[in-house]
Amino acid sequence: MPFGDANGRRLLGRLREHMAGGGTPQDRLDRTVRLIAEDLNADVCSCYVMRAGEVLELFATQGLSQDAVHRTRLRVGEGLVGAIAARARPLNAPYAWEHPNFVYRPETGEELYASLMGVPMLRGGQVIGVLAVQNRERRTFTELEVETLETVAMVLAEMLAGTGLVSFDELAPVAGNAVLPLRMEGLCLNPGAVLGTAVYHRPSVHIEKLICEDPEAELERLRAALQAMRQSLDDMIRSHVDMAGDHREILEAYRMFADDTGWVARISDAIRSGLTAEAAVRRVDDDMKVRLTQASDPYIRERLHDLEDLANRLLLHLTGGDPTAANRPMPEDAILVCRSLGPAELMDYPRGTVRGVLMEEGTPTMHAVIVARALDIPVLGRLQGLYSRIAPLDALALDADNQQLFVRPSDDVRETFTHSLVARQARRAEYLAERSLPFVTGDGEPISVMMNAGLLMDMAHLEGTGAMGVGLYRTELPFMTRPSLPDVATQTLLYQKILAQAGGKPVVFRTLDVGSDKLLPYWSNDAEDNPAMGWRSIRITLDRPAVLRSQVRALVRASAGRELRVMFPMIANVAEFDDARRLVDAELTRAAGRGQALPEAVCVGTMLEVPALLYQFEELLQKVDFVSVGSNDLLQFLFAADRGNPRVSGRYDTLSVPVLRLLRQVLDRCRATDTPVTVCGEMAGRPLEAMALVGLGYRALSMAAPGVGPVKQMLRSMDSRVVEAYVQRLLDLPAGSPRAALKAFARDHGIKVS
Repeated sequence: MPFGDANGRRLLGRLREHMAGGGTPQDRLDRTVRLIAEDLNADVCSCYVMRAGEVLELFATQGLSQDAVHRTRLRVGEGLVGAIAARARPLNAPYAWEHPNFVYRPETGEELYASLMGVPMLRGGQVIGVLAVQNRERRTFTELEVETLETVAMVLAEMLAGTGLVSFDELAPVAGNAVLPLRMEGLCLNPGAVLGTAVYHRPSVHIEKLICEDPEAELERLRAALQAMRQSLDDMIRSHVDMAGDHREILEAYRMFADDTGWVARISDAIRSGLTAEAAVRRVDDDMKVRLTQASDPYIRERLHDLEDLANRLLLHLTGGDPTAANRPMPEDAILVCRSLGPAELMDYPRGTVRGVLMEEGTPTMHAVIVARALDIPVLGRLQGLYSRIAPLDALALDADNQQLFVRPSDDVRETFTHSLVARQARRAEYLAERSLPFVTGDGEPISVMMNAGLLMDMAHLEGTGAMGVGLYRTELPFMTRPSLPDVATQTLLYQKILAQAGGKPVVFRTLDVGSDKLLPYWSNDAEDNPAMGWRSIRITLDRPAVLRSQVRALVRASAGRELRVMFPMIANVAEFDDARRLVDAELTRAAGRGQALPEAVCVGTMLEVPALLYQFEELLQKVDFVSVGSNDLLQFLFAADRGNPRVSGRYDTLSVPVLRLLRQVLDRCRATDTPVTVCGEMAGRPLEAMALVGLGYRALSMAAPGVGPVKQMLRSMDSRVVEAYVQRLLDLPAGSPRAALKAFARDHGIKVS
């Protein structure tokens, strides 16, 4: 017989009565599976619970052999039940025996049953069990029946968590004795190093009541909580009016998710199915967390992070709890421990109370990380099993620079770490004191040292570092932090502010470089098997010339009376450069025809990132005003090794002989045509690599702001003629890495490379 909304609400109502009844937790679970089988017209209902070692144990059944209870076990991924747990998605199999994942366990007696429908039991985005129903005859369960079983599974998951039937602590992977010191490795999302005390960022919200008696009353509670949450977000944004424009726009874009009609509709539908407002938010949030783990699109993952943050805020408005640790007493040296972090959540904490952030997830481009950079807070991400290894108030030593974390560090580690922090502060003070000194080598050879930037707040580092200008301004970040494509007027204002803050120092604007892992929320982003080599960067803007024209138009307007330096990313052949250059020339002609003030000079160059361009280099050099070697992308394409993948990123060395030979050939060709050339990227910002580049003959480097001080010290401690003579000899070595030899040379000649 068909199963409708009324049946689902009736089932939840009966569940509420059974859960309120007496008996042991096992008794209540046994009654529950009998009730579900009866209401769903199923011959079997079984509940499997996750145990240690990712094993699913049959805890209760109606219809299968009772001898199988607490005896039948399946590994995650084994059988249909294991497949449901592995994928965290429902499975509807009209004839289970024909399914490729089916495995037969004779002790269950399930050979009598043809069809199976099962759903994961989720709590906190984690699979803690599987709830399955079976029938003797072939049967395809309806979508409404699947949704009803998902709702029941969510209620059961909360019930199991509160009964003590299973100690879920046993599921946590513990590295030996939990009180021993531990070292973890992650991904540096924002550099820095601090000692501090662990604070769980997000408190656990306990839901007292799961099943509602009056859906309309719950919907009204939801509406009131949404209104209160939106008001609190508006108040928070207004309280941070002093933040730079880019970061304010991140918060405003995040605020827009609170009005997401689809998200609110899903919560409302869950309430209408018979859940309380809190339980409905929890169910939708759990589904979001599952989607988050399965989404390959980085933009989608970050948007789901935003919705997860909002769900937590909404839950706390419904329950009256504190949204984060920000409203609780905290140690003065707090390091936040979290699975992820919403873009607004750092704003909840008073300035200066958070020393660092640790995340189980996270990407360098997620909004929360961009805000952390503005607040100068080190962030380490991709720390698997964080909550199982760190307890509240544990001592922590966070070294994001070297992508490592020491949990409960020993006295020796703390002492060493403290010395390193003192030395770090001393070096920063030295760099600051030397910022007005010229960028010259010890023998008087001038070196142009520029910095890279991508947000307005980065421009303040020009004065703090003494950098000679901006060798790379990444224009895509403002595009990524806005909910819609910025128009010409908006871009013009931004570029004018950048040039004004540069104070007359040169700024090289790189045109829009999106695609791959840098996606825009207002463009459709089709999945690609290899996005790093797909539709990205200049390929996008040449296919959508209106976008490039509007950007160039804004740059021309903003540069009136100044020099305009613009370069194109990911150029793979000369024809692409010609097409892009024609757009610049057309906009200059257009502006002149309208009587607009023009830049006093225009220099147009390209990034050298695609190896194919090396085989067209002579032709290219006849057309460009300058070249910037994008070492990050060029080398990963050269070695076919993703620099963001720890499994392969270490398979090549930026100081290997092939790299040095390649860079020397590029320099020789540029010198032959008097074309200015700069090395830009991580390689330029490391003192040892920068020493090698100067030894090759490069005289212009551009790097992230933290690299400017160390590179200046290295330059002023070296004799360029001695280094150049040594590096030239390395080019004749067999293929390999002379890194160790370069370090020894620097040490022997008193060159500061560390």
